[in-house]
Amino acid sequence: MELQKLTNGHHQDFQHLEEGESPEQEEFLPHKSDGGKPPQFTDFEGKTSFGMSVFNLSNAIMGSGILGLSYAMSNTGIILFLILLTCIAVMSSYSVHLLLRSAGVVGIRAYEQLGKRAFGHPGKILAALVITMHNIGAMSSYLFIVKYELPLVIQAFLGLQHSSGEWFLNGNYLIIIVSILIILPLALMRQLGKLFCSVFVVFGPFLILSIYRERPCVISVTLVVLQTAYTVPILAFAFVCHPEVLPIYTELRNPTKRRMQAIANVSILGMFVMYLLTAIFGYLTFYLNTEAELLHTYSKVDPLDTLILCVRVAVLVAVTLTVPVVLFPIRRALLQLLFPDKPFHWVRHISIALCLLFVVNLLVICVPNIRDIFGIIGATSAPSLIFILPGLFYIRIVSSEPLNSRPKIQAACFTALGFIFMSMSMTFITLDWVYGENRSGGGH
Repeated sequence: MELQKLTNGHHQDFQHLEEGESPEQEEFLPHKSDGGKPPQFTDFEGKTSFGMSVFNLSNAIMGSGILGLSYAMSNTGIILFLILLTCIAVMSSYSVHLLLRSAGVVGIRAYEQLGKRAFGHPGKILAALVITMHNIGAMSSYLFIVKYELPLVIQAFLGLQHSSGEWFLNGNYLIIIVSILIILPLALMRQLGKLFCSVFVVFGPFLILSIYRERPCVISVTLVVLQTAYTVPILAFAFVCHPEVLPIYTELRNPTKRRMQAIANVSILGMFVMYLLTAIFGYLTFYLNTEAELLHTYSKVDPLDTLILCVRVAVLVAVTLTVPVVLFPIRRALLQLLFPDKPFHWVRHISIALCLLFVVNLLVICVPNIRDIFGIIGATSAPSLIFILPGLFYIRIVSSEPLNSRPKIQAACFTALGFIFMSMSMTFITLDWVYGENRSGGGH
């Protein structure tokens, strides 16, 4: 879901910023205005096939959110989870429809530029800030996985059934070491080049692990307070891909709104099936003992299991390489917001990378549970990107339809639903923080 923030839209829109060119040079796609003909994506000929576009968008959807789905199901039960998952998937597809309609009117290929077209420069800043917030949350969730899984991998290689308390088995120390030795050097590159790790490919074996390890839980089931407040935010977090829809649309061979909508529908359906299978088999394995980061829960079954160790190593490699991939578009967005007319300078380039890694490491060390990252991002930036902003863009940009038309009313209701979802989720999460028990358990 998150690493594609660079590989498509942000990479194209901010590519010239670090080379000293104005970031506004690629704001709108050139198009002809012969007799009011609607603008098209005509700046270059797209060459990406339908199947590869489905893969790209599926990779955009897939992310660390898949690790929290079994926990969400443990809070709701299978039937309610299936209903909620279906609703979020359908609404994500409708949101893509709104974005495609809005972009088709003005020929824009970047989420932030839709914000500028709809609300001027403040709209562009708002969209960029929401995407930046979502990416910071994604970086934090990836480092949370490193924090909880890397000690278990080291422990398994040492043949230890339990942690010996050594410093090299302390997750807080390990994320700092990984950030300095691996992530920071990659983040300091001026261009990302070919550094790209497909989350879709790496999390595939995780689904196999969930199915293979499905069995009655051998751990005693204890009574816990079900944290249903986190269910919908986790689902929303898992389906965010909307900033990448327009760049993929731009690169599509023979691009039409119907063709791109079909790509979105197939991708969302595929992720729906994968999410459902992962959640069901993970839940049936651990029931109420399911933790917010499912892979960590398998350590209670057999910490030295070879299959689990292989999946852990694969996931660790993926998320570690994904952190600098996600950092690049955040830095470009910050450069555009703070230094829009400045040429590339190594001091700014390095300073922003250091500050971002410091902030994210601090969050991961201080926040007690990955569930809180899923919850906060899923209750704030996710509804903004899925519900609120696409609805507002459609209402403001598509002027061919009156405000009292059925499509505009539907878009307004969709936007209102996003605000309701955001306010209710944040209220319930705050109440859980205030009155909940076992704040540090269940997620690591």
